[in-house]
Amino acid sequence: MAKQLKLGDFEINRTLGCGSFGRVKLAKYKPDGKQYAVKFMKKHDVIKLKQVDHINNEKRLMAQINFPFIVNMFGYCKDQRFVCIVMEIITGGELFKHLRRMRKFTDEQSKFYAAQTAAAFAHIHSKNIIHRDLKPENLLICPSGYSKLTDFGFAKIMEPGTRTYTLCGTPEYIAPEVLLNKGHSKPVDWWTLGILIYEMVIGQPPFCDDDPMGIYQKILAGKVYFPKYFDRDAKSLTKKFLTADLSKRFGNLKDGVKDILGHRWFSTISFEDLEQLKIPAPLKPNMKDDLDLNAFDDIPDSDELPPAVPSASDPFVDW
Repeated sequence: MAKQLKLGDFEINRTLGCGSFGRVKLAKYKPDGKQYAVKFMKKHDVIKLKQVDHINNEKRLMAQINFPFIVNMFGYCKDQRFVCIVMEIITGGELFKHLRRMRKFTDEQSKFYAAQTAAAFAHIHSKNIIHRDLKPENLLICPSGYSKLTDFGFAKIMEPGTRTYTLCGTPEYIAPEVLLNKGHSKPVDWWTLGILIYEMVIGQPPFCDDDPMGIYQKILAGKVYFPKYFDRDAKSLTKKFLTADLSKRFGNLKDGVKDILGHRWFSTISFEDLEQLKIPAPLKPNMKDDLDLNAFDDIPDSDELPPAVPSASDPFVDW
């Protein structure tokens, strides 16, 4: 389980990526000698941008999750300037980069990553958590070729039967019920999985336009073109996901996730073997070793320190 750690126990190394409130850095945890990815968020900026609840929520949600196809949280810590989420380090790069490099995936590769994402969604949904931001950038590839879902910044706990109304997500991946502000819940994740499968097989999402408004119009029109080479079973599942009518969308019917994991397209995959990482990955990142960081862009480190937040006004009490 995720635990409270001391920032002083980490040897901070290079920056791996930048986000809205700070950056993710590679760091060695001295007590176990292992490398982790530490997400540093500037307290001052988080408070100023009124994102305290958002960040507390992300930490609380991640602490409940431990699953092979999700980037797991090791712990959390803070000092006067930063709050940090400490996660396992995944070094094979984003699925996005591999997909762009190869232009499109084979049916076998697409199925392999779709199956892991479906299992990840099934797991978080069983805890009443929705992710709401699936896209190829948010699936990280392990050195083994397996994938892990990351970025729980938009995730939310949804008690059964409740809905939320926040507009969030990437334009090409937004579900119609989100655009129409009808209230949304777990089915949005299954819609996004339909978009992801299509993008992996074809090389681009089904609803494209230079202008977000054009994308939204196409999503609401709901016309999806499937070329001849799209596998028949993959097409059948993708259509079941890209159904605007929630009473017909897979994952939201009476058998729930069983309809998905038991679908014909996945009949060649044993989910039990998959979870135990027994199936050889149909794609392997080109790496010298597990800590080869060539998948990460070189980002210059910043020495500039944000203002400290005095402990009397620190809203991050349980970090």
